[in-house]
Amino acid sequence: MKRLLIFLILNFMVGGTIICEAQDQQKADSLIKKLKKYQGANKDSLRLVWLSDIPFYHQNPDSALYYARLLQKETDDPIWLFSSYYNQGSALRLQGNLDGALEAYFKSLELAIKLRNTGGKEASVNMAIGDVYSISGAHNNAVKYYAKSIAIYRELSDTLNLATALFNAGDEYLTQDSLNVALPYFKESGDLFEILGYTSGLAYNLGNMGMLYAKQGDDPKALVNINKAVEILEEAQDYYAISEYLTYMSDIYLNRGNTSRALTYAKRSLQLAKKYGLKDQMSESNLLLSELYEKKGDQITAYKYYKDHIVYRDSVQNVAMVQKLADIRTLSEVGLKQTEVDLLNEQKKNQRIVMIATAIALFLIGLLAVGLYRRNKFIQRTKKIIEDEKERSDNLLLNILPEETAQELKDSGSVTAKKYESVTVLFSDFKGFTSYSETLSPEALVETIGFYFSKFDAIIEKYGLEKIKTIGDAYMCAGGLPFPSDNHAENMIKAAMEITEFVAKTKSDVNAKALNFDIRVGINTGPVVAGVVGAKKFAYDIWGDTVNIASRMESASEPGKINISENTYEIIKGHFDCEYRGELAAKNKGKLKMYFVNGINTI
Repeated sequence: MKRLLIFLILNFMVGGTIICEAQDQQKADSLIKKLKKYQGANKDSLRLVWLSDIPFYHQNPDSALYYARLLQKETDDPIWLFSSYYNQGSALRLQGNLDGALEAYFKSLELAIKLRNTGGKEASVNMAIGDVYSISGAHNNAVKYYAKSIAIYRELSDTLNLATALFNAGDEYLTQDSLNVALPYFKESGDLFEILGYTSGLAYNLGNMGMLYAKQGDDPKALVNINKAVEILEEAQDYYAISEYLTYMSDIYLNRGNTSRALTYAKRSLQLAKKYGLKDQMSESNLLLSELYEKKGDQITAYKYYKDHIVYRDSVQNVAMVQKLADIRTLSEVGLKQTEVDLLNEQKKNQRIVMIATAIALFLIGLLAVGLYRRNKFIQRTKKIIEDEKERSDNLLLNILPEETAQELKDSGSVTAKKYESVTVLFSDFKGFTSYSETLSPEALVETIGFYFSKFDAIIEKYGLEKIKTIGDAYMCAGGLPFPSDNHAENMIKAAMEITEFVAKTKSDVNAKALNFDIRVGINTGPVVAGVVGAKKFAYDIWGDTVNIASRMESASEPGKINISENTYEIIKGHFDCEYRGELAAKNKGKLKMYFVNGINTI
């Protein structure tokens, strides 16, 4: 059962057909529509966010696989490549292509190791690899990778994912009939799920404890636990788990001699598996039905179900090959360590090259200085023209890039990407603007957008924030960069309140009756990487999970509301009146709490 829970918690890096609560086909379709309409640069961060999010929401693993691979074609950034290979592995796993899933997961693991300080990503891939090995029957490799993920999650104090990894390890031992070893894993994971109030996790624990009792011959306890699990999972529409638990219910009634009741549960399991395209579960359910009809003496029907079992079993590709890959991948870990050493050597080599290049540049600058001295009289005559042109180009550059970044670009001709440990990111867009814009002329559309965004620019400048970009009716800004500050989160909330107030006031103005939009705002705080994209037309942009979550906060917001993440809430809660509004499933982060900001705290 670990293949149920791992995809539930982690995303498509944790998504997948088995996670009904993570899927939302309407959101997937909406993102695909935005992606097709938007013609921005391939490396644009918002486009990359969409390409990463689509597999998370998409219900069809074939489509999820397509967008995961498309993301690989559009960026060489290791952060995005990590996500794309993980999503590719998850989609291939759901298609039954286990060796392909392993190959993608190991590429994702290599990227996580190279990125450094990404323990959560490394742990999640280890758990996914353990899951594929478990399905393929490579028990030793499965428990090895589960143990790696458990150790990392304990170190990170990541309770939710630790509970998941413990559950998966317990399930692996349950599959091997090591019941006494499995039991403590289930007990610890069950306690953690209960502390977190995570009902789906508790349901899986109940179901697996039921299977454990069934194997021990304690059918009454098994039925009680599995019935409770199915009841919870039906409410959550988690049909993969229900399908597998129903086969155990069938086994229990078969052991009791109640073949009719056993058939009912087996058929229900097959019905769910077919409806949601769960190939491995279709194989198991058909096999069970074949055995049941054989016991009833109906050989014709038994043979029919057995043929279907063979068809679906064979569609789960190359299990034997995966078992061979288990040993090969174990040896390849030595290669990963060697890769780290090679990277260090390459860094030293690059440093020497930079030093030599710098010396040559200084020598050339010296020659240039001599030449400039000899042409001093000519420079004096043209000085005024050059200064005027320089001032104009500087002003144009400052309209595109932050002052510090523009200065670095002028000084060195390039900009080094920088990591900021604490930045607050805001996303906003207008409700219904897409359909409204289709009725406007190009001139009117630009005028409408310009009216709002000019005011937004003035507001964020007032609070010392940095405008990042606008895409259609979406507006993105950040606080805490390029110059770190202590109050960027508070300033961002104040700016967001003024922005929503301005939009609401404009909507109520009878003289501006054509401008009747509502705005959604999402805010998140955390680390980002900032840099310049492009070699000719420069664009300042930011990347990282913080940006992704801010975008999620905006899409989960409501018209006229400011929706903030728990990260931002913990920083500003003493200054603003906030309202808790629930949780949002987010890739590689588990469930994220969200809050509406109602106003400034007057207490």
